[in-house]
Amino acid sequence: MAKHHGPLLIDTNVILECHRVSAWKALSGGYILETVEKCVEETQNGMQNRHPETWINEVDLKDTFQTIHAVDDRRRAEAVIFDPKIASLDAGERDLWSHAFDRRGTWIICGPDYATYEIAVRNRMVERLICLDRLLGDVGWSGHTNVRKNFTGRWHVDAISKFYSF
Repeated sequence: MAKHHGPLLIDTNVILECHRVSAWKALSGGYILETVEKCVEETQNGMQNRHPETWINEVDLKDTFQTIHAVDDRRRAEAVIFDPKIASLDAGERDLWSHAFDRRGTWIICGPDYATYEIAVRNRMVERLICLDRLLGDVGWSGHTNVRKNFTGRWHVDAISKFYSF
């Protein structure tokens, strides 16, 4: 599969992991990044409990996105009606999927969490899922720190298999 050139929706975990392994510049320079306001907000939660070198500057972060989408209560409610499982997601994932359900076009989503994969499988959107190490490989990132297991291609395949009924 060739490198994706359309919008890439990402959740909080992807932002945090890219900053942890110093891959944010590669990801944001190689893709049209989009997210939701709640995911940006979540990157700022608990900063007082983190080492200053792990803090993510919110203004700089926002500048790297093409679009940060607002999600209102009506859109959240519509998403829960579409798939009741949405109600049990973390707030950032919930808003990201609430936004994604209204989208058309060639978007893909990177969110390395079993709940995201379950939602995608349940709604026949598996082809919209992509793992972080694939994205970073496609832009030629060769960092010295490996991404965590749930950001790898192996985890991606296993997670799809976990929820996919043949």
